[in-house]
Amino acid sequence: MNKLLKTLTWLAGIAAALYIAVCCYFYFEQDSLIFHEAKLSHNHKFSFAYPFKEYSIKSGNDTLSGVLFKADSAKGLIFFLHGNAGNADDWGDITPEHTAMGYDMFVLDYPGFGKSTGHISSEADLLQAVQTAYDTLKNAYQGRRIIIMGFSIGTGPAAWLAANNKPDKLVLLAPYYSFIDLAKNLYPFLPSFISKYQLNTYSYIEKVKAPIVIFHGDADGRIYYQSSLKLKQHFKPGDRLIILKGQRHNGIDKNEEYIKRLPATLN
Repeated sequence: MNKLLKTLTWLAGIAAALYIAVCCYFYFEQDSLIFHEAKLSHNHKFSFAYPFKEYSIKSGNDTLSGVLFKADSAKGLIFFLHGNAGNADDWGDITPEHTAMGYDMFVLDYPGFGKSTGHISSEADLLQAVQTAYDTLKNAYQGRRIIIMGFSIGTGPAAWLAANNKPDKLVLLAPYYSFIDLAKNLYPFLPSFISKYQLNTYSYIEKVKAPIVIFHGDADGRIYYQSSLKLKQHFKPGDRLIILKGQRHNGIDKNEEYIKRLPATLN
């Protein structure tokens, strides 16, 4: 009996040590696990089949890179925050459907992405970069409509930005309720206190005065679409949630229902 107890105690100790090791790994590596930096060389030449303008924006010690895709006689700006992978060279593919609606579309690369220098090491870093880029772009669109749009990991910062500024509309594609809620869904064995990122989308949207439109696919395997159902509970009158039947996480911009609803969404 004593031998069995010692064996069980030893096994419990090993399991506890392994669990602590896993938690430590996730804590110290979470920046790289969350943000999959896709760098481009500083002399990379963007090439697109439609008009664009490259931006370099100073943000503290870093330089942010972004690309503005131009519409004919633009009536406003879509300020777009992309997901946790890729860069403006990749994300330029989503812009034609939006510029066709008469809006310029700016795609920002976060620190460490594309030609942007630096790295994201905290929530404050991310939000400061987003605000700095927004301040630069909005000055060129005074008197015209500005729409903040975010996809996936970019939805939290997009909602924060809309809560702390005065855009004409906020559009979220596949948003999360909060980053901790998302982490609990993906990694239920991890304690929430190890996350450096809160990104409480639900709290931000309560402070957004502009109309909000959310699109989410009910076949999303990365950010569970019930996140948007929970966000709906924090809507003000007039905000809308549109569930896209059979839509997975990626490819919302090519979804027929999304494209059909895009004119009304942007105007």
